[in-house]
Amino acid sequence: MDLDLSVTRIEEAARTIDPVFLNTPQYADAQLGAALGRNVVVKVETANPLRSFKGRGAEFLMAGRDAGADGPTVVCSSTGNFGQALAYAGRRRGIRVEVFVPENVNPVKMARMRSFGAHVTATGADSAAAEAAARDRVAASRNCVFVEDGKEPAIAEGAGTIGIELLRAGPLDTVVLPVGDGALIAGVACWIKHYAPATRIVGVCASGAPCMALSWQARKPISTERSDTIAEGIEVRVPVAESVARLVALVDDIVLVDDDDLLQAMQLSVETLGLLLEPSGAAGLAAIRVHDLTGDRLATVLTGSNLRPEHLRALAR
Repeated sequence: MDLDLSVTRIEEAARTIDPVFLNTPQYADAQLGAALGRNVVVKVETANPLRSFKGRGAEFLMAGRDAGADGPTVVCSSTGNFGQALAYAGRRRGIRVEVFVPENVNPVKMARMRSFGAHVTATGADSAAAEAAARDRVAASRNCVFVEDGKEPAIAEGAGTIGIELLRAGPLDTVVLPVGDGALIAGVACWIKHYAPATRIVGVCASGAPCMALSWQARKPISTERSDTIAEGIEVRVPVAESVARLVALVDDIVLVDDDDLLQAMQLSVETLGLLLEPSGAAGLAAIRVHDLTGDRLATVLTGSNLRPEHLRALAR
């Protein structure tokens, strides 16, 4: 296929994105390696104003949008982290942002989206229902534009700047990445497959939200009737066709992890790294822990730390 992502634009993104999101820590921790029985480089994407990697893609996308009072309102659906990212990038540029979220949205993420200036509406049982409401909002207005996280190439290319930084750690046999809408893994894989083609790219989906894994296996979008996982950041049941096409072209494998695996990986992160992760943020660690992944030197990205209050309480026990 003709890939709609570009390493040239990923390089441009690295020059465009707010530096607060760039050059995040990455290292191999001895305790974590001993616990996993593997040499694992972790990249920490939680020490920024959003507590997640999403600012990279949102920054690059919004840099090309019309700003000011006369520009259109940017509308999106989100389980929280992408909504935060658009709100942050929009506030920097004077762009209005509206976010539609599921009714059971993480209250921590809800509060943070609003703190960045977004107008947030909770509606529907899951991410697909929130997206439908967001599209209805845009259809009813002449001055709104809908932004879809997994569809926009600029979002994946912004996330692809993580790939630039990862390769500075030296040769990597396998890079393991959470898969929600697919922007992160597509952008990182675009860069790494260009400059280190022997490196394997492995995605991780929650067992209760496997549609991207099913789509990658079928080489076409496969929706599921429902999703059931604590990993709200990778909860997807209706895949984006453009994202599936990128994953088919760039990803070597996708594995599944259960909610219990995610909880144990969250605890492992606290005990070895001293880092709090939300369930989706720990998906890469969970996959390395429970799957026999290829390679002597692995890397994963710790993608977010906006925990639900109940998960934070569970880790504190």
